[in-house]
Amino acid sequence: MVYERFVEVGRVAFIAYGPQRGKLCVILDIIDQNRALVEGPFTGIKRQSMNFKHLHLTSFTVKIGPSARQKSLKKAWLAAEIDQKWKETTWAKKFELKKKRKTMTDFDRFKLMKAKQTRNRIITMEFKKLKKADAKAVKTPAKKTTKKTVKK
Repeated sequence: MVYERFVEVGRVAFIAYGPQRGKLCVILDIIDQNRALVEGPFTGIKRQSMNFKHLHLTSFTVKIGPSARQKSLKKAWLAAEIDQKWKETTWAKKFELKKKRKTMTDFDRFKLMKAKQTRNRIITMEFKKLKKADAKAVKTPAKKTTKKTVKK
């Protein structure tokens, strides 16, 4: 099958655009082909209509009925352990890294640059050592033993 994530009631989505960018929400109901009713019980997203173009679907789902109440949505969210699962994804880790880099000062960026230079220098030196050792091993093949012929 081409698609693995479908727009459905209970699908957890990542908000990619707008003032709530970077937060998770759950699709509670599908209004029409362009909009859905969403809410994020622990992320601060109030119940509202949102365009599908603003949502990126995740692989997580919550077992709820259409237009579920906030209380039942919170229970289902906690039962599915969405927060823990989300923190383990590479998607969330990349998003946190972007946030961290955005808040860096000039001095922090300078220290990061120097650390990368040091790391790359160490890697290059080790690579050269290995390359040199390999070249040396190829030049000196194992000694060949020749059979001596015995005259009778």
